[in-house]
Amino acid sequence: MNVRVNDLWFFKSQSFFLVLVIALISIVAGILNPNFMTKSNMFAIFQQVAVLGIVTMSMVLLLISGLIDLSVGGMIGLSTVIITKLVMNGMSLEFALITGVLVCLLCGFLNGVIVSKTKVVPLIATLGMSYVYYGVALVISGGLFLTLTMDFDFLGRGKILGIPVLMIIFLLVTAGTHILLKFTTYGRRIVAMGGNEEVAFLAGINVDRYKIMNYTLSGGLIALASLVLLSRLGSVLANVGNGYELRALAAAVIGGVTFEGGRGTVLGAFLGVILLGVVANAMNILNVSSYYQTVVLGAIIVSAVVISNIGKIKG
Repeated sequence: MNVRVNDLWFFKSQSFFLVLVIALISIVAGILNPNFMTKSNMFAIFQQVAVLGIVTMSMVLLLISGLIDLSVGGMIGLSTVIITKLVMNGMSLEFALITGVLVCLLCGFLNGVIVSKTKVVPLIATLGMSYVYYGVALVISGGLFLTLTMDFDFLGRGKILGIPVLMIIFLLVTAGTHILLKFTTYGRRIVAMGGNEEVAFLAGINVDRYKIMNYTLSGGLIALASLVLLSRLGSVLANVGNGYELRALAAAVIGGVTFEGGRGTVLGAFLGVILLGVVANAMNILNVSSYYQTVVLGAIIVSAVVISNIGKIKG
């Protein structure tokens, strides 16, 4: 039976490389500490990266369309602070959650309008908006530690048939993002935008409208990440979302999603998230200093970027 070269695409992809790296790290960590390979620890890894995974999927949608959002951390902080503050002031949990979701959608919409209508570089525009959202969160919270006074732990700590709800949500969001990009007109159009915005415009795609829609959709995913994070923690500060944007970018880039747009896969980004989770968990189990963990994370990101660009260098 002859095997065509195209049938071996996965074994030449960055995703296959990530699978090998994840497997290698898991085997080594499992040998050094048998607790690493237990079922409970595998579930723990998914729980630890679930919020990051959801944020990464929102970043994938933007990066593939040629956009970026550095305000997601501020959005998470603002949304969770508003929800917690409303509940503390006597509002119903349902009203507070809906308000938190709407806040993230509005923030995403504003980001889209600013980027599309002013033609400001997305990185600069969203970086500025991150300070706005963080500042508003500080004003609302007074810089204080806020604790949710109602029971809301199912999303963050619950289980269904023994499987953590966080894990289920992360997998569903990943699958949904893949389906959106691969099998819908919307997905094909934002990929086309990322490949060449001018050509997409000449092909009849309303680029500005899709930018606004994409930022708003990203805001919806950030809202979900905010709810999951709040459910898991139960208490928040205004800076609770700080750093998620950079780690999400790292996971996406590790998975082969490029800043240029139009290139990358959801599978790759998913594996990027898992790799970061496996590395962090393995180093924690092996009692590696947090300082060294930061060095390792940086090295992984740089290595992934170099490997993903080797093809272009040869060309």
